[in-house]
Amino acid sequence: MPRTLVKTTDITHEQWLEYRRTGLGGSDAAAVLGLNPYKSKIELWADKTGRISNVEDNIAMRVGRELEDCVARCFCEETGKKVRRRNAIFQHDYHDFITANVDREIVGENAGLECKTTSPLAKSDFENGEIPLYYYCQCVHYMNVMGYDRMYLAVLVIGKKLYWFTIERNEEECESLLSAEIAFWNDFIKPDVRPDPDGSESAERTIKALCENWEDNAIAMFEQNDTAAELASVMEQKKALETREKLLKQKLELALDGNSDGFTVDYKVTYRPQTRTTIDSKRLKSELPDIYSKYLKSTEYRVFKLTERKDEA
Repeated sequence: MPRTLVKTTDITHEQWLEYRRTGLGGSDAAAVLGLNPYKSKIELWADKTGRISNVEDNIAMRVGRELEDCVARCFCEETGKKVRRRNAIFQHDYHDFITANVDREIVGENAGLECKTTSPLAKSDFENGEIPLYYYCQCVHYMNVMGYDRMYLAVLVIGKKLYWFTIERNEEECESLLSAEIAFWNDFIKPDVRPDPDGSESAERTIKALCENWEDNAIAMFEQNDTAAELASVMEQKKALETREKLLKQKLELALDGNSDGFTVDYKVTYRPQTRTTIDSKRLKSELPDIYSKYLKSTEYRVFKLTERKDEA
């Protein structure tokens, strides 16, 4: 049986966010496995170790919270089931750093309900039963902590439809996720060891946050020579691929022979004009220099470059 860490009715939203940092919650499960497209392992590590601030509340997150009750009610109407709130953050019975804050529990079943709200532009094919992996991992996590036999997932696609799914407990999946979470905590969080980046936007964002105060200084990085050499090779390959891409585009443009649309056996090719409105900055600077100067804005940013060192003569 799970243990109660804290009653959520007794704490503020900011305190709730701080409690989340004391362990791995359901929304962290997919990141631990490298399956969250929005959060990398390095960002998860930086968050749990307090190196970056909690993600700022945004309109999408607020809408999700505001509509949670609506999603739960719609789920009950469609399924005939009844649900209840638990209003607590729970801990795994053996691993106190693995926590759960379930949206609802199903009355009369050993099961929980996870409520989600998403945009109609979401790429997941809910109509055909597709569940995003990061949703699925969250449900498996809750079954681990709460001991549920199953989880129900209700997804409201705003302006379209409510989709709901039943996820039955799979012991192999539960054990696999639990092992991964224990390993992540013991390998990275507990000893404070930084995970490697994964090339994602999340990792890029985290690195910038971790290294806000850059110094105008040079250091030896001899142990990274192989990494630099591999990057140089990748950059050369990218350059070659970009040239190849341009060549293939040019061949198809010629094949269109002045037409806007064309078809191959498997593809449609279009070459249509588009209009983009921009400000003629040169003319503005020349004719209205005071206005140009008034609205001129300087932005500082860092540019990453890799060049081969040349031996001095």
